[in-house]
Amino acid sequence: MAGRDWRKLDESDVHVRPGRGTRPRSKRRPEHADAASALVIGVDRGRWTCALDRDPAHVVTAMRARELGRTPIVVGDTVGIVGDTSGKPDTLARIVRVDERTSVLRRTADDTDPYERIVVANAEQLLIVTALADPLPRTGFIDRCLVACFAGGLRPVLCLTKADLASPDELLASYADLDVPAIVTRHDQPDLDAVTERLTGHVSALVGHSGVGKSTLVNRLVPDADLATGVVSAVGKGRHTSVAAVALPLPTGGWVVDTPGVRSFGLAHVTADDIVLSFEEFAEPAEECPSGCGHLGPPEDPDCMLDTAVADGAASASRLESLRRLLASRSGHAEL
Repeated sequence: MAGRDWRKLDESDVHVRPGRGTRPRSKRRPEHADAASALVIGVDRGRWTCALDRDPAHVVTAMRARELGRTPIVVGDTVGIVGDTSGKPDTLARIVRVDERTSVLRRTADDTDPYERIVVANAEQLLIVTALADPLPRTGFIDRCLVACFAGGLRPVLCLTKADLASPDELLASYADLDVPAIVTRHDQPDLDAVTERLTGHVSALVGHSGVGKSTLVNRLVPDADLATGVVSAVGKGRHTSVAAVALPLPTGGWVVDTPGVRSFGLAHVTADDIVLSFEEFAEPAEECPSGCGHLGPPEDPDCMLDTAVADGAASASRLESLRRLLASRSGHAEL
């Protein structure tokens, strides 16, 4: 090597093997500005059935894009989809975006379960379907559904069925102070004009125990409900869709989300303050309550300040009593 002129060497002759990891990975994700908007109307085994542009005649099957990770996608979500959106058999699109939700109906298996289940997203109202007889109404279940509505941003509506078997007056009176609208139906009067008027143009969810007439109501509201449900369940290869929520288009416009019959409605995710905030006249006094106050009043919460709203004439005693009944239902048993 002696006597060699190193000055004649060219750096371009040096081959350097590129190292791995020298370039930081970008956290940017594709914006998918061209993604089509769709409404999720069914979910089954990692596949989502979506109505493109909310058109029930244009149904697309989609999978969740990898960049979304484990982002939950539920019935009622408005999503962005790309890929094959033709809706033809054996085609599969991708969900690349989940829009911000305006409301969420949640429940847990029981009041100690830390895992909350989102039943439906973006529903404007919840019809709490309750039979007046056979089976008897369960006010504890109704109260818990009301709590879930107030906490999740939905408008509650009582839908009382089988009024031909029992009078609705007593039950209606018990919820009068909560200003919850009610619809009463009878088996011997097939007219559903009041229900149809309430649902038309909106996204509405229905919830109720088995045997209260919820399925009968859905079949009368959506004459092609079985056919529409079959389209959604085809994604799950014939699995019966009563185990999951499904959104069905109303002939008069709007969507009705049929949820499976429930035996429990846990509220582990709901705090007492979540409920009180839905009652404007008690929201300000609640701010003066001690930390952790359950707002139930003496003896459970001796320093609760909600009674001051009644003493000052800003709220009625019956309204406070109704509120505290809802608060008590939150700490009751989930199976009602």
